[in-house]
Amino acid sequence: MRYSILTILLFSTLLFEGQIVKYSDEFLNIGVGARALGMGNTGVASTTGAYAGYWNPAGLLAQKNEVETALMHAEYFAGIAKYDFIGISKRIDSNSVAGISMLRFGVDNIPNTIDLVDANGNVDYSRISSFNAIDFAALLSYARRLPKLKGIELGGNFKIIHRRLGDFGSAWGFGVDVGARYKYKGWQFGVLGRDLTGTFNAWSYNLTDDQKAVFAQTGNQIPTNSLEVTMPKIILGVAKTYMVWKNRISVLGEVNFINTFDGLRNTVIKSNYWSLEPAFGVEVGYKGFVYLRGGLGNIQKQFDAIGTKQITTVQPNFGVGIKYRIFTLDYALTDIGDRSLALYSNIFSLKIDSNKKQNK
Repeated sequence: MRYSILTILLFSTLLFEGQIVKYSDEFLNIGVGARALGMGNTGVASTTGAYAGYWNPAGLLAQKNEVETALMHAEYFAGIAKYDFIGISKRIDSNSVAGISMLRFGVDNIPNTIDLVDANGNVDYSRISSFNAIDFAALLSYARRLPKLKGIELGGNFKIIHRRLGDFGSAWGFGVDVGARYKYKGWQFGVLGRDLTGTFNAWSYNLTDDQKAVFAQTGNQIPTNSLEVTMPKIILGVAKTYMVWKNRISVLGEVNFINTFDGLRNTVIKSNYWSLEPAFGVEVGYKGFVYLRGGLGNIQKQFDAIGTKQITTVQPNFGVGIKYRIFTLDYALTDIGDRSLALYSNIFSLKIDSNKKQNK
């Protein structure tokens, strides 16, 4: 009891002293895997295997293979920004699975013009250097089926986050996700508490006096060491699969409800304390070999170009997939920037299944 009180006091102190940022760690909300992205960024209820470490760690338990490896690469803004994912999950026993996922979102070779003008006011292009802006996250996942909780699968992530802005500044952070799944009469239910304890990023900056002077002269705010807090998010999902035409065609539908608690957002349902954003996805498969996908997400309320009328905008996504033996190759056409004005991007992901050879 004493340690529980100390934990609560520590969490409250960090939350009070930290700066709550509405779109903190936004790179972790983009999504992974062309399958889920092609279905409108839905996956809390239906995603299994190596990709489940991101969407809902409880889904790790549904993998049929001993080891699964997942890879994804995407680019947007004409290749300026690169987004990569790798995930590996391994079955420990019939009731538990562990996994690790790593994400990197980066913009490389950004021109650094702080030293463009020397002390005498001369422009010297040879003084231009470059730096990288990189967001990195590692998710350590574990899922377990508890015999006393019949039909319920539980899972969790411990997240380690590292963000870097060249040599100017960097941040280290940590957070926790908790997920659960439940199957009832063909319906699959899922829930994910993302950043459930709040995710904390401690920023530190290393600027010289000359660099600070340039910031001040150009009217830019000089960054200072700070603690950034990402508020919890609750995502609910429900999915169901139907088999038709002599069980040759499968039709999977999923809907997710994204609940945020960090203030007013431009979502369909919103308030000063809670906002709700729905997402819909459909997948049609033929003989478990080829798949066609579509989805609607990023449903937002915003003003038109004139700024006089409020309209509802929807982001449509599309995808296809092929599964052959141990390989699953998926493709999606989607705006991975999610809430940006970026053009739609081509996303490819690969999943490889492997089973331990059995002794004769």
